[in-house]
Amino acid sequence: MNEKNLPDDKNSETLEDLLSQINQIIDLLENEKNLENSINNYQKLIKLNNIIEKKFQGKSKKISQITKDKIDKILKRK
Repeated sequence: MNEKNLPDDKNSETLEDLLSQINQIIDLLENEKNLENSINNYQKLIKLNNIIEKKFQGKSKKISQITKDKIDKILKRK
């Protein structure tokens, strides 16, 4: 899924808010008997999952850069 397809308001939400929305959708999907009605909820679930994945990738990249900077700083002292 392309980043352009992700709504801006969802990108600014906290991880806890996104997880809460995911849990609500999962509850709806588990209780839904008609699969045709589940398609939209399933697509929302996938979008939310992609937003969370992007957030984790961004945080991971930031942590890696901070770690690299700290290692470089330690090595320069020697």
